[in-house]
Order: sequence, then C-alpha cells, then structure tokens
Amino acid sequence: MTEPFALRHARPAAPDPSVPYTYDPELQLNVLPDGTPAAEDHAVLRSLGTTTSTAGSKTHFDD
Repeated sequence: MTEPFALRHARPAAPDPSVPYTYDPELQLNVLPDGTPAAEDHAVLRSLGTTTSTAGSKTHFDD
C-alpha cells in the first residue's frame, strides 16, 4: 500500500518570525514562549489585533 500524496509531499508552514507565539496542539491554544496563552497578553493583541492559528478551517468565519 502506498502513502497518500499529501503525506508524501505536504510540508508544515514555515514559522513566521514576526509572530511572538506558537500553536500548542496539546492545549489547543496559541501560547507565548513562557507558556501563557497569547490571548491573555494585551500587548500582543494590541500589536497584532488577533492570535490566528492555522489549525482551524480557513473556510469558516467562526474558527
């Protein structure tokens, strides 16, 4: 049995160095380097306007 095309050729998106948070799949939250949720950091929210993750669907407005 062969692997599906997506598993052989998909590559994770390169991290954006200007974004001060990363997605934590275990918590299912965007977190800052110290582990606190990015949504609780008012400076991050003011500077970026949101903490968008690529984990959700890009076709729904409520993700």
